[in-house]
Amino acid sequence: MDTEGKRFFARRTLTTAAAAAGLLLLGALSGAYVGFDLPQALIDIPSGLVWMVVSFCPSPSSLERLGTILPALASTVLVSVAASCFAAIAAFAFAVVGSRAVGPGGPAGALVRAVASLFRNIPMVAWAFILLFSFKQSDFTGFLALFLTSFGYLTRCFLESIDETSEGPVEALRATGAGFWAIVVRAVIPLTITSVMSWVLYMIETNIRDATLVGLLTGTGIGFVFDVYYKSFRYDAAGLVLLAIIAVVIACEATSNFVRRRIL
Repeated sequence: MDTEGKRFFARRTLTTAAAAAGLLLLGALSGAYVGFDLPQALIDIPSGLVWMVVSFCPSPSSLERLGTILPALASTVLVSVAASCFAAIAAFAFAVVGSRAVGPGGPAGALVRAVASLFRNIPMVAWAFILLFSFKQSDFTGFLALFLTSFGYLTRCFLESIDETSEGPVEALRATGAGFWAIVVRAVIPLTITSVMSWVLYMIETNIRDATLVGLLTGTGIGFVFDVYYKSFRYDAAGLVLLAIIAVVIACEATSNFVRRRIL
């Protein structure tokens, strides 16, 4: 290795070491500010894990609660799927208008991107609290919270997918005098459908997980059932709720991966 190569790797090693030291220092300062005691936390981890396993382990009596758990879980899944699908339809329409490749351009594109950024950067928990005061505790409140967050996220993803498509088919259609909707139907949708389906499936997975937290706030679905059992110290039943949620999320992820492999 020549001298220049040695200097390059020396600088790279020094930069990596400095970055690692900076992260450790930042973590130490943050922990000291909030009063985090790392040694005590490490000591408490084993006992905490033992308590969690023992307390949240489902008991035979908790199986009697399946009649309450399964309908609530099904409701949560259906609300998540509905919110994801409706958000995908609205997001794709907005993304087409806001796209630099096929959209009308001008203020419309900037407005679409601004709206998507606004909706995406407001946390789902904040949406749930805001909507809770307007629509009270209902499944519709949870649906709206999931829909609005999904809409912002998917609009951004669809914008990137449309802008990254090949310009050849779009330019060819424009050369033949095709209008805006003809370009969308004959070029944009066929070129982006695989990417769009992949993002929608990912959004469904994410919403099923997030819907549990939304249910805690809106008093609906499986989140509400978990909250009731947890606050009434029925930890065995709460553990059964967690296992049911994990099973559904894993099944949804496996199904999503299978579908993605088939369409990609």
